[in-house]
Amino acid sequence: MNNDTPSNGLVLVINTGSSSIKMALLRMPSETTVAEGLLEDRSATEAILNWNIAGQQQQATTLNNSQNSIQQMLALLFLHCDKNDIIAVGHRVVHGGERFIKPTRIDATVIAELETLSHLAPLHNPANIRGIRAAMQALSDIPHIAVFDTAFHHNMPKHASLYAVPYHWYRDHAVRRYGFHGTSHHYVTQEAAICLGRELSDCQLLTAHLGNGCSATAIAAGSSIDTTMGFTPLEGLVMGTRSGDIDPGLHHYMAEKTGASLADITDILNRKSGLLGLSERSNDMRTLLQARADGDDQAGLAIDVFCYRLAKALAGLAIGLDHIDALIFTGGIGEHASPIRAQTVEHLRVLGMHIDEPRNLCHGQNSHGFISPQDATISILMIATDEEKMIARYVIQRLERQQSSERRQDREQSA
Repeated sequence: MNNDTPSNGLVLVINTGSSSIKMALLRMPSETTVAEGLLEDRSATEAILNWNIAGQQQQATTLNNSQNSIQQMLALLFLHCDKNDIIAVGHRVVHGGERFIKPTRIDATVIAELETLSHLAPLHNPANIRGIRAAMQALSDIPHIAVFDTAFHHNMPKHASLYAVPYHWYRDHAVRRYGFHGTSHHYVTQEAAICLGRELSDCQLLTAHLGNGCSATAIAAGSSIDTTMGFTPLEGLVMGTRSGDIDPGLHHYMAEKTGASLADITDILNRKSGLLGLSERSNDMRTLLQARADGDDQAGLAIDVFCYRLAKALAGLAIGLDHIDALIFTGGIGEHASPIRAQTVEHLRVLGMHIDEPRNLCHGQNSHGFISPQDATISILMIATDEEKMIARYVIQRLERQQSSERRQDREQSA
């Protein structure tokens, strides 16, 4: 790595999600995407990974093991790109707890600390850590930087971040609402300010990141004020396989009724609930929308619950703002499912929000777009998120801070 210009070069971003592995190779500081890789549905015995490298599609078959998959994804990338041109690797890590509140250089100590947080994000952190280990093995001579979903929400006011439980639970055990999807919420917030033609410091926004995992956030002047996810990514909205908010007494009730352990019930709430549990068909919104159109009432019910709970959460988040400049939809569902956007906004007419149906139906043609009427008091936008680009920005900022610190230390030692 060129120590004089740490912001110039290729940054590899690895985003190991709950149902996919995404990679992106970006040239900084231009933020030009050199290559994009995606492996979906790791539940399959084998899966097809796809790379788009300099406009050329590359495919390979990979096995159902995230560490093995990452090694194979990197091997395919390195057939077409020189790994010596990569200056750093950025890793998405879902839960940083109270300890990790900014992008962090990864070493063995950091990995060990991350492992202690795995129980807080059981669908994500273990996979994140396996990805880190695999990438550090393949690229051992450059910095690896962890970027945390929770970091963007760390400074939420305490009236939004604390639970009404004994305060010593927070003091002694760090029990609080952390929030997630921070890189996505942060990215679309910055893009929304550009779309609105306003300074970010002058924007009051609601953001809805909707995918297999879902969360909504109230953002003022670029800072998270409140969000729907909490201590773990299980709290909040209805999601693909996660229940979102439930009565905490349900654990005890179902344990008594079924004989299941608390761990079993928590696993069901994480992996077999949400859209999948309600529909008894699928966690994929595309499948459910088609099923509803074909007359499946239970699929329609799952969609109705999803949209109602989302709208209810957005209305609740609004009380943390002075006013609402815009609502932003993002994530796989938020970007591509126009019926979900329309049904959700219909519930929000009490706030004066309205959809422009022709605009709403044009989703997918542009990465950014207004889907509210031109004269709307509150703008509604669809903005394609780019977590990989946001992570690359964090990585460069971290490298530049490190370089600045090293220069300051050199000056102090030579003074």
